[in-house]
Amino acid sequence: MDYQRKFTPGYGSLLLKWTGLVFFLLFSSMPINGQKTKRGELLTALETLRESNSFSPKDSAYIDLLLDLRTGYRYYNRDSALLFTKEALDLSIKSGYKKGESNALLGIGDYYSDKGQTDSAIVQYVKALSLADFIKDKKLSLWIKNNLAGEHAYKGDYAKALSGYLEAIELAEDIRELEVLSILNENIANLYASQKDYSQSLEFYNRVKKINVQLGNEIIMAETLSNLASVYADMGNLDYAMFNINKSIAIFEKHDILDWLAFSYEIKGKVYLNDKKFKWALFWYNQAELLHRNLDDDRGIIDLYNGMAEAYFAQGKDSLSQHFAEIAYEISDKISFLEGTQKCAKTLYRIYKNKEEYNKSLCFHELYQSLSETLSRNENKKSLTMFKTKTEYDKQKLQLIEDNEKALARQQRYINIAVAILMVFVIITFLVYRGQKIQKRLNKELEEKQAILKKREDELNENNETKTKLFSIIGHDLRGPIGALQELLRLYSDGDVSTKEFLGFVPKLREDVNHIGFTLNNLLSWGNTQMNGAVTKPSMMALETLVQENINLLSEIATKKSIKIDNNIQENTLTWSDSNQIDIVIRNLISNALKFTPRNGIIKIEAYERDTQWEVTVKDNGVGMDESTVDKLFENDSTVSTYGTQNEKGTGLGLSLCKEMIEKNGGTIWAHSVLRKGSVFHFTLPKVKKSYGKAV
Repeated sequence: MDYQRKFTPGYGSLLLKWTGLVFFLLFSSMPINGQKTKRGELLTALETLRESNSFSPKDSAYIDLLLDLRTGYRYYNRDSALLFTKEALDLSIKSGYKKGESNALLGIGDYYSDKGQTDSAIVQYVKALSLADFIKDKKLSLWIKNNLAGEHAYKGDYAKALSGYLEAIELAEDIRELEVLSILNENIANLYASQKDYSQSLEFYNRVKKINVQLGNEIIMAETLSNLASVYADMGNLDYAMFNINKSIAIFEKHDILDWLAFSYEIKGKVYLNDKKFKWALFWYNQAELLHRNLDDDRGIIDLYNGMAEAYFAQGKDSLSQHFAEIAYEISDKISFLEGTQKCAKTLYRIYKNKEEYNKSLCFHELYQSLSETLSRNENKKSLTMFKTKTEYDKQKLQLIEDNEKALARQQRYINIAVAILMVFVIITFLVYRGQKIQKRLNKELEEKQAILKKREDELNENNETKTKLFSIIGHDLRGPIGALQELLRLYSDGDVSTKEFLGFVPKLREDVNHIGFTLNNLLSWGNTQMNGAVTKPSMMALETLVQENINLLSEIATKKSIKIDNNIQENTLTWSDSNQIDIVIRNLISNALKFTPRNGIIKIEAYERDTQWEVTVKDNGVGMDESTVDKLFENDSTVSTYGTQNEKGTGLGLSLCKEMIEKNGGTIWAHSVLRKGSVFHFTLPKVKKSYGKAV
């Protein structure tokens, strides 16, 4: 694929490129009639200038106007464009207008380039560049370098093309000419794409897209998208290709940019061709051909006719395929476009083979094979040369940077010596001051470490007490039931207890296992808070729902003792607390109430609204407690454990755990009890506030 390069303007657009590419946009962004009108306006302006009293053909404004007309006619009538360019060149030489002379030579080079006469184009570009360098016009030099490198690419000398583009990129970066920098990187990307080095091509396209974002010009972005779509189509990434070409077409249609629109239609046809949707491929090829009828662009039409020939051949329409392949073949041969000639030869070989004209088929097949071998050999050589050229260029650039850094380092060394002498005196003063400061800091750190050591000693003592308490609970409250269970299982295994007798113990075993599970749950929760510190994660919580869930969980125990549990908490009793921790509190309080309430008793759970808190009560009509026992319930080291109305056991951890959980959630817990009349346990929790709601 001969990727269409980004627009490389001649004099008119280049001169005004510095003020926004006025003339290029005027000509490229209006319909055919509008472009004719603009050319007419320029011709009128030219006549008006000639008829003025102060007119001089050597006037730079008159020469610039001629070159503006050259730009307007370039893609519509090359011969007219050449006449304007030659007149501008002659007048520039006579008047000593070097910039006009350089621009005119650039225009003549473009004329030869468009006709496929690359050697003649290169001669003109070299002359134009010499003049631009002489007058030190960097922007003009930059555009000429781009066109000159592109001509080397058309000639097949990719090494020179790449070297020229890289040299121009360095200049564009130096003068911050972003638009040309975008074009140069895109042309390099297309060089690599023509070598089927798509990964390297996409790397340069990524650079182009970043530059285009800085430019913020949707027309330039659309040009890049259309070229990128062509690359994706050749890669076989047809979805990416279609996405990019559709975006570019929308922009070109919006601005009526006909040359790029024709190219974009052709690329969309290629996408459908590669997808084997030949009807749609021809539709878009025909749209491109309609636009090309008003353009004078031989190089741009070759791929279009090649594509149409392939699409018609795939449909079995050999005559139409032959027609377009022969036209493309003639144009390719006229401008020495080997890749185009190769494609046409392949299509014509297949067409004549179908028509059983084997002599012609053989001739085109031999031509195709010959060009394929030539291109294949050249491609390998070009690819290696491109990489070598780029590597050598990068090495030279790095060496230059390194030499500059060494020179700067030598200068810096002398400065550093002088600074070092001064610093010695500063350091001596600083060390004296620092020594005093260090002494004060060490004394302070010693005091802090002693405080930390004391704190750790206290924590160690608390941990030892916790460990002792844990082992005591495990040995007293868990070892007994587990040992009884082990003994019963041993008796059953040895046959000392019959199955019927064993089943008689099952209800008791179930109670013991439930007790062990409940005890372990409390033990683990309490141990975690004591040894690691439980993390409280408050959120909005419906208290009535949590209470009902625990009532349902403990309903079997309540049913067994014929105890009624009333949940009198109203709906939407919302608190801001950790649901997991409050769940442990409620379960322990209800479990204790069940434990100490006799058969046919009643337990009531209620909540009362206070200013900023909810007060929750768990009330039973059980055995109650004396004042001495109540006072010890919530002490830190208390593990008061008593038997329930049916000899249920407890660890004494439950209420200590409840106290810690409630306090972590910003509440308090206390109890009232009357012996043989029952007990009431109270605790408070914060109400939900608006700020809490937002946090959730």
